[in-house]
Amino acid sequence: MIKTYKISEVAVITGLSISTLRYYETLGLLKPVRQKNNYRVFTDKELNWIDFIKRAKATGLPLAKIMTYAKLREQGHETIKERIAILDQQEQILHEEQSKIQVHIDFLKKKKQYYAQHMNDDV
Repeated sequence: MIKTYKISEVAVITGLSISTLRYYETLGLLKPVRQKNNYRVFTDKELNWIDFIKRAKATGLPLAKIMTYAKLREQGHETIKERIAILDQQEQILHEEQSKIQVHIDFLKKKKQYYAQHMNDDV
């Protein structure tokens, strides 16, 4: 039997608010099954997908791109190349950000070295 979760349980498990989960559903990112009483029912499959969405957002991938990715995902394996292209593009953006951050780290290290040398001169 497949384990199912109510939206309130999904909110606790994922750390996302119920309103965010409903918003993602409105955008078409989430498509939970509805019970006869119209309650949303989520499975581990949706939880894994929500984890992907959270991770993608954490990389800075905009919701619009995540929505594009989701539409491609629904189309099946024939869209893998397009999905990889989206991930490659975001990876490149992250590498560029990483390079910029490294410049800042290097600046701070040099400044600390400068101060360390001057502290030794005073002793």
